[in-house]
Amino acid sequence: MSPARRIDGLLAEARTRIRRVEVDALADEVAAGALVVDIRPEVNRREEGTLPGALVIDRNVLEWRLDPTSGYQLPEASTDRRVILVCNEGYASSLAAATLVDLGITDATDLVGGYRAWLAARPPME
Repeated sequence: MSPARRIDGLLAEARTRIRRVEVDALADEVAAGALVVDIRPEVNRREEGTLPGALVIDRNVLEWRLDPTSGYQLPEASTDRRVILVCNEGYASSLAAATLVDLGITDATDLVGGYRAWLAARPPME
């Protein structure tokens, strides 16, 4: 039996297989047709706010909703559409994006720093 993998190694390996999106490039990605998916828990969305234009999919059903062959897929599901996942800080979303790549959604990725980085980069409200 092989030794157990550690989460840091699993995360690093996942990130070698995705082209992560920086916060300042998110608007351009959306303009080019990318689907942004917020996978944060409902409690975080309620307490911290929502990401405008993002499709909300609970992490525990993500693969079924985005795999166009699952039988439970959403209309937005496509293997050739860019999918950008957003979690709180960009860790769980990296792992989830790599799983989507394994399912054939080859242009799946995530947002560097997650929702909290996006929120911090927003200009102050006047």
